[in-house]
Amino acid sequence: MTFLAGWRLLLLVVPIALLVAYVVRSRRRAGVAARFSSVDLLASVLPRRSGWQRHLPWAALIAAVAVGAVTLAQPALAMRTPKERATIMLTLDTSASMSADDVSPSRFAAAQQSARDFVLSLPATIQVGLVTFDRNARLAMPPTTDRAALLGAIDAMRMGTGTGTGSGIDLALDAIGGVPADAEGKRAPAAVVLMSDGSPTYGSGNLTPEESVVEASTRAKSEGIPITTIAFGTDDGTVVVQGETIPVPYDPVAMRAIAEATGGKTFTAESASELSEVYGEIGGSVGYDLQTVEITVAFAAIAFLLMALAAVAALVWSQQLA
Repeated sequence: MTFLAGWRLLLLVVPIALLVAYVVRSRRRAGVAARFSSVDLLASVLPRRSGWQRHLPWAALIAAVAVGAVTLAQPALAMRTPKERATIMLTLDTSASMSADDVSPSRFAAAQQSARDFVLSLPATIQVGLVTFDRNARLAMPPTTDRAALLGAIDAMRMGTGTGTGSGIDLALDAIGGVPADAEGKRAPAAVVLMSDGSPTYGSGNLTPEESVVEASTRAKSEGIPITTIAFGTDDGTVVVQGETIPVPYDPVAMRAIAEATGGKTFTAESASELSEVYGEIGGSVGYDLQTVEITVAFAAIAFLLMALAAVAALVWSQQLA
């Protein structure tokens, strides 16, 4: 909860002062009552009420004043609402290093399942596409709201050799550019979610792998498309190639550089559960908007009910607020 006029919470000193005054007054009354020597005389002077009956009217009144002070501070909640239009391109590394089993059952299998869960968590209005890349990039599914077709494309992913990260980003940007504008000529907000477990090893054209990534990142920034990256795997990953064990540690540094260059966020995941959590967090940011909704009316209603309770209690038990 937030407050649109938080400084008005200083008004809470009023109910606090009332509470202190009531406690002091009650103790003084108890001292006066103690000076009566006759119990019968005391009973004839003071009404016979239980403790809670005696205190309820003032307790309700002080609570109403406190809630009223909070009401004046304009309390508000941040509500998550689905985006009406947006395009997200899942761009997934399918290089041979994804067969490493440092993540159970393997990096590739965990990535497939987490991608499925991510797609199903997004609002139905969000268009999602899929690009896979090893040494080459492939558009497995253009941006679509057809979740069944997209899930089928995720299940059909296959691994290859090499890691052409730059080509994967470029193809994802091309796919986003192919989404038509709305009737007013406005394009939907877009983002790329890039998951890879290692450094790029193949460049595009005459560019080195690193130059290819820098060029693609620069393009994404110029087009206003943030790239959120996930470095997936551990430092202990290995694959066996022609009987030789080859280490394939993940590379969070390379992923972070892409995110920072494009205004996106960067995450690391060293297990299937961590990858699912990361996708969940990304889905909450790219698929939904946060809107501040004022809830002053609710607090005003509570204050009104408390004042009504104070009035009723006073009338029923003492005919005054005492």
